Amino acid sequence: MRILLAEDEKSVANFVIRGLKAERFAVDWTMRSSQALLWAKVNEYDLAIFDIKLEDEKNGIQVCRAVREKERMFPIIMLSATHDTAVKIEALNAGADDYLTKPFAFAELLARVKALMRREKKVSGPIIRYADVILDLNAHSVIRGGRTIQLNRKEFSLLEYLMRNPETILTRSMILEHVWETLTDPFTNTVDVHIRFLRNKLDRDYKQKLIQTVHGYGYKFELRT
Repeated sequence: MRILLAEDEKSVANFVIRGLKAERFAVDWTMRSSQALLWAKVNEYDLAIFDIKLEDEKNGIQVCRAVREKERMFPIIMLSATHDTAVKIEALNAGADDYLTKPFAFAELLARVKALMRREKKVSGPIIRYADVILDLNAHSVIRGGRTIQLNRKEFSLLEYLMRNPETILTRSMILEHVWETLTDPFTNTVDVHIRFLRNKLDRDYKQKLIQTVHGYGYKFELRT
């Protein structure tokens, strides 16, 4: 899952990025409001985190409002050092889904991120199931047919994205945008290579294959009978 982070304090940004990447999120970080708006326009994000104080001409609330005006509807969490209720109301009225006051524990931010993404993807709880596959977001584990499948972080993130969008054609660019950071070269075969690795672990020993190739388009996570 891919997150846009707009935060002008490097120490806070590093703290958030380190925690999110440990949880298998891809993170695009900028200190500038103009960059945040550009990325929000051209990239596909599952969630954004905006600090109210940003570099350039706009603050985080103005960025949030501009994002909503462009009809980009991914969840947005606002960060701020102020406890002023009026500021919180302004942020929520601008289109933010949540508001977190600094300083904060990363565990609380992570809980809010996961809650918003469950709501957005209509996934209840930390367990995602499809066919005989069980993916546990909290335990970072995958079980198929009662057997534990060992995946690395990127393979787990790839499988999570596939399982959140079952029976849907996902193009290579869609997968790249949701699972990898913005600096990843879009012309590489990164997606195909990781799909091959994931297939070897998830499908190779099973008669029924789940990761389907849709020639000319991309991939689909689907049980075919």
